[in-house]
Order: sequence, then C-alpha cells, then structure tokens
Amino acid sequence: MSEEFTGIRACMFDAYGTLFDVHAPVAAVAAKIGENADAVSRLWRQKQLEYTWLRSLMREHAVFWQVTGEALDYALAAYGIEDRDLREELMDLYMMVDAYDDARQTLTELKAAGFMTGILSNGSPGMLNAAVKSSGLKEHLDYVLSIEDVGIYKPDPRVYELVLECPGITAPQDVCFVSSNTWDAQAAAHFGFQVARINRFGLADENIPGRPKRLLNSLEELPAALSTKN
Repeated sequence: MSEEFTGIRACMFDAYGTLFDVHAPVAAVAAKIGENADAVSRLWRQKQLEYTWLRSLMREHAVFWQVTGEALDYALAAYGIEDRDLREELMDLYMMVDAYDDARQTLTELKAAGFMTGILSNGSPGMLNAAVKSSGLKEHLDYVLSIEDVGIYKPDPRVYELVLECPGITAPQDVCFVSSNTWDAQAAAHFGFQVARINRFGLADENIPGRPKRLLNSLEELPAALSTKN
C-alpha cells in the first residue's frame, strides 16, 4: 500500500479518531470507572459507529450528539455503571475532546505548503465547532463539513460529495482524504479520493471495496507523503 499522490489541492480529514482522540474522555476519568475503563471506552466507540450505520440503513437519522449519548448509555450499562454525574462528565469531555499530538503541527505544515485543509465528519456542527475551537485547530482549517448537510452518515457517497462543493475542488482526485478508520478510508477511496489511512489502531484493511494509497503511522508523515504536489 504505497502509491504516489498527484495533483492534490486539498487535504480533508476525518475528525473523531483521526484528529481528535475518541478515547481521551474516558482516560480523563479512568480512576472513577476503574479496571473496566478501557473496555468501556472501546465499547462506547464501537456502538457510536454501529448506531450511525444502523440509523442510516433504517432511515432514522439522529444527530451525532444523540448517537454519542445513546452509545455511552449502552457502554455504561454493559459494565453495570449507573452514575448520571459521570455520564454527564463524559459527554462534556467529548464535546471538548482533545486533539492528537500530531494534529496541529501537521495542519500547520500543510497550510504552509499551500494545501487547503478541512474536516469531513459525522459530527454535528455544534460538536465540531466546540472541538475545533477547544483543541486549537480552528485557525488551521479552511472548512469544517458535517454530514448534517445531507442527513445521513458515512460511508454514504452523498457525504463525500460535500467536499466537491468547496471552491477549487473540481474532482475527487483533487482531494487527499485522511482517516484512521479503515471503513471510512476505504469508502473514501472507492468514492475517488486519494486516501491516506493513519494506522493509529493497528488494524488491517476491511474486506470491502476501496484501497488507500498510503498507510501512515502518524499524521506527521503526511506532509512528506504529499511532497510531490503539482
């Protein structure tokens, strides 16, 4: 999985799990949860994603904030945790979720190199605006796009089509899409984006259509991978 990027004009990033650390909220209160903290965090993320897919198939859309809360409720109940104050604390932490350490510097370098930058996320506008502001990434992003503009979650192609509405983007091939989520990276590649998958979680490609051009160990490797910009 190593092909050259060519003709890239913009770098669009998935948000949660790629720029923002989805496990940071539970990590911040791990002592209150105890030995099951990591398991709770993993299950919360798993159900959050599953609920977006299921709601899309059911044509029963709900904003990502609601889905995130419903997934958290499932994870807490699965481990016998009944603590409303803890639940609210976790949701507050998710609203202001931390960026990964490699996010800000990477975006700074990409902007300096002349690339447009943006987010394309399942997150609702309020969640994304709060996270972008609190993490210090706002000044490094040209666009923050939410699936709420089409009312269905990734990997529906209508979500990826939102990027084509950005000025200066004339075709999917103009875009380097960056995600740490295997299914998202592959769906974006199948749509036509040139894709870099960030291997944050040591996962293999899914057995679905679409293959990224590059598998990178961190966002820090992305500017060099795009150095062939023309």
